[in-house]
Amino acid sequence: MFDRIRKAFSKQGKDPGEAAGTNSQMAHGPVSEWAGTQGFAFSTDLAGQGIALDGKVRGKPWRLQLGRPSRKYIFGEEVRARAELDLPEDVAVLVMNRPLRDALEKQAYEMYTDPLQTSTDPNLPEEMRWLAMFDEVGWETLPQDFTDRYAILTDNRDTAVGWLDAALIRATLDWPVPGPGPQVPFMMLLLRGKAYLRMEYTPPDLLTLQHAALIFTTACEAALKGLGARPAA
Repeated sequence: MFDRIRKAFSKQGKDPGEAAGTNSQMAHGPVSEWAGTQGFAFSTDLAGQGIALDGKVRGKPWRLQLGRPSRKYIFGEEVRARAELDLPEDVAVLVMNRPLRDALEKQAYEMYTDPLQTSTDPNLPEEMRWLAMFDEVGWETLPQDFTDRYAILTDNRDTAVGWLDAALIRATLDWPVPGPGPQVPFMMLLLRGKAYLRMEYTPPDLLTLQHAALIFTTACEAALKGLGARPAA
């Protein structure tokens, strides 16, 4: 479906870690206390509303933020994270929950087939470009509950296999109860040497935030272990 729009989307290229200002309404105390027990640095923005956690995985810095969403498909608040892993530049893997993928694919198709749409909207989320450029992959050892919930998209299947180890796959499935259902927007990504996570903060409680942090740090560990960082210059 998307072969004809690959070229149009490939001309765009914003950093997926770019985000609008945060505006979290979560009580800071419990988050700060939990962060301290994990060895994470805790901070807020100047308004005292946006929350940020900072840490390191194998010496590589990461940051997780909670606040106002930067994507139209996310309602309420958004959890987003980014880590500077120095992965090889050719590493590109996207994991996205299927309802979000279906919604973005439908939006892209309607945009392309609309006779009044003469050019690609520069404000479209970059996730839509990745859907056009990457193919879905899978393998026999993937648990069925994982493939039912998530799609894996990449230009190199071996890279995805090297990243998605058993611990990371299990972390994406073992959400606390109550936790985010399959319909809640979620994605994690390796691109341009970095790791990213973005999801809707639903349900908006500490357990969800804790597990999102667990998934992200597990994803960073798995990437560094399975794919390796670039050698120092």
